Amino acid sequence: MPHLSSEVPVIDLALLSNGNKMELLKLDVACKEWGFFQIVNHGIQKELLQKMKDASSEFFKLPIEEKNKYAMASNDVQGYGQAYVVSEEQTLDWSDALCLIIYPTQYRKLQFWPKTPEGFKEIIVTYASEVKRVGKELISSLSVIMGMQKHVFLELHKESLQALRLNYYPPCNTPEQVLGLSPHSDTSTITLLMQDDDVIGLEIRHQGGWVPVTPLSDALVVNVGDVFEIWSNGKYKSVEHRAVTNKNKRRISCAFFLCPQDDAEVEPLDHLIDAQNPKLYQKVRYEDYLRQSLKRKMEGKTHMEVARI
Repeated sequence: MPHLSSEVPVIDLALLSNGNKMELLKLDVACKEWGFFQIVNHGIQKELLQKMKDASSEFFKLPIEEKNKYAMASNDVQGYGQAYVVSEEQTLDWSDALCLIIYPTQYRKLQFWPKTPEGFKEIIVTYASEVKRVGKELISSLSVIMGMQKHVFLELHKESLQALRLNYYPPCNTPEQVLGLSPHSDTSTITLLMQDDDVIGLEIRHQGGWVPVTPLSDALVVNVGDVFEIWSNGKYKSVEHRAVTNKNKRRISCAFFLCPQDDAEVEPLDHLIDAQNPKLYQKVRYEDYLRQSLKRKMEGKTHMEVARI
């Protein structure tokens, strides 16, 4: 459904942070009807975005022997390789990835942080800190549209888990036969994605079809994660999305997952449950929810079954 690409909502973070009523209303509609939006005026320097893209590109160009020095262990989610691989017969996605936990800092496993290109670690830390700031701004606004004080959601993300996933999608001669990333929803509260400006790859499920998200220069794409869907008792949807490949161009994207702390108990908020809106999800401990989902291959929203009543 490419004709709907231009309708993917665009939110101005500067207006949102100032409590602009119209922008808050746009955010509410975006989370309810799309589960996805792009943000502009987020304050992250254009140079930093470019540095992050360039350094990621340099890393993925390295010889496989070099990248394998940071290979993901079978019982871990950090490192180079593909997560969500649960069987030898599984068809793998047409992509390469590097996953790192950034916050809390004591969870960082620096043996998986590439030493090439030079200065990559510093670029990652600077970028992550800026995206964390933007994420917190958004979480404050999400608190407001759910009828609560700004600080309520931030309290649940004080020691939150924040992970970075760098994705590399090489060109493919038969793009119609593969997917860069299988359809799935995210287990996060929200996800913030930086993608290349000049190549379309991200598609989101909307009204039963797939809508490509056309990149806006220097914008970030934000999507609602499962945690936010559960807290809102299904009012806001974590939407399935996928990445497609193409014949001519490689594509890089950089996803930053903002999640509640491990021991947070996630369940629908009391004030969103009444006779017309019965409780749709049971209480889940976030760490357990995450572990359960990592044991399955990516298949749409099937991993949410553990939380559904």
